Amino acid sequence: MIVGTRPSMRAHKTSFNANVRAALSNRTLQEALGGLDSGLVARRRAAVDGVADFGALREQGKAIRDRTLDDLAHHLETFERNAIRAGSVVHWASTALQAREIVLGLCQKVGARLVTKGKSMVSEEIALNAHLQAAGIETIETDLGEYILQLRGEMPSHIIAPAIHLTQGDVEDCFRHHHTHLPPDRQFADAASLVAEARGIMREKFLSADVGITGANFLVAETGSTVIVTNEGNGDLTQTLPRLHIVLATIEKAVPTLADTAVLLRLLARSATGQDMAAYTTFSTGPKRIADPDGPQECHIVLIDNGRTELLAGQFRDVLRCIRCGACMNHCPIYQAIGGHAYSSVYPGPIGAALTPALQGLEQNRDLPQASTFCGRCEEVCPVKIPLVTLMRQWREQDFAAGLAPPRQRLSLNAWSYAAKRPRLYRFVTRFAIAMLGAVGHSRGHFRHLPFAGRWTRARNLPAPQGRTFQHLWEDTTRGVPR
Repeated sequence: MIVGTRPSMRAHKTSFNANVRAALSNRTLQEALGGLDSGLVARRRAAVDGVADFGALREQGKAIRDRTLDDLAHHLETFERNAIRAGSVVHWASTALQAREIVLGLCQKVGARLVTKGKSMVSEEIALNAHLQAAGIETIETDLGEYILQLRGEMPSHIIAPAIHLTQGDVEDCFRHHHTHLPPDRQFADAASLVAEARGIMREKFLSADVGITGANFLVAETGSTVIVTNEGNGDLTQTLPRLHIVLATIEKAVPTLADTAVLLRLLARSATGQDMAAYTTFSTGPKRIADPDGPQECHIVLIDNGRTELLAGQFRDVLRCIRCGACMNHCPIYQAIGGHAYSSVYPGPIGAALTPALQGLEQNRDLPQASTFCGRCEEVCPVKIPLVTLMRQWREQDFAAGLAPPRQRLSLNAWSYAAKRPRLYRFVTRFAIAMLGAVGHSRGHFRHLPFAGRWTRARNLPAPQGRTFQHLWEDTTRGVPR
């Protein structure tokens, strides 16, 4: 079985506009994304409607996350102290490189040849798989979606549904291409048969693994526990069967108490998959004890900063409230049209547009905050009320101030700014422009092509204006002039 090499987050990025064009013309992708509204979006709506006051629960979740970030160092120190007391070993990594080296060193120390992994976005962020495989350590993703993408050599396109961009036919083709040791005439009647095939392959990996690596949805300071939330059970097998369990988590995952964690879990599953609770919600506290029937002999927890401390002290701090539910992506009209890969980022969608420029720099990610209609659906559904539109607008402001925008865009905005600061000029220009457009487009009622609006009119008609501005109509109304 040949496992594809997943691209690094630091790999060269193609043009965002080129990615968008490719995504919009990809019929298979459009078919896959077409199920978002009737799937994850509808299920979330039903789950939220089943809670008496979901708005109050969101406020409670926001308050917990804010309170945690206000005193994050204290909660991390408390977590470390209690995790060590429970038998875990805690490592601190300032950068992605340090995190990779810590994990590699732990694997080499036990002579690991096979590593199984639960789904972990931070492992994608630090490009861990490629690092381990370059050192000769076989690394297998055990989440079904992640496993499929590993075979295909692709990055996840969604935080909770990594293979959401694929159809059932894509998966069948992938399995037939890579699982060549199985009978070529086998039939896949439905999705369950594909799952069964993957499960059979994974069983051997679970039993043979020397090291299991998982992420963590939350780090409970009160008990030193790590929490993972899954629907497949692969996370439990990954962390209990191998002799060494490694947990990867970024520092903002800390939560003060078990009671706080319970609130966030109520928000997470409903926002992510429309469930009251995920099928598996697992609290792990240290390695196996003498009376335990199973569990790892060693548990190591790697706490990763990778830019979070700087974020914590700046204007984009609110993005650290994120609990990785993916609701903002599911409801975003841009994501629904182009999927996750177009962003060329580990974190796509609105949350990626707010977070990725902080992690990788604005210059190489300036297109991401622009990829929004500012409709606000992402903010409406965020379980911890992150002001995503505000954060994206702040990135746009920095982009313009740094002179990163294309010359034509800067010229257009400067011209608009000049006129907007001069009311008489602004009224004259807009009245003239609207009158001309109204006259030219009156007969047809719309424009099929307009200078400087080619991207818009390439895919849709632009309605012709009435010929008079709102200000003009308002002035006539105040004077009693009939319309």
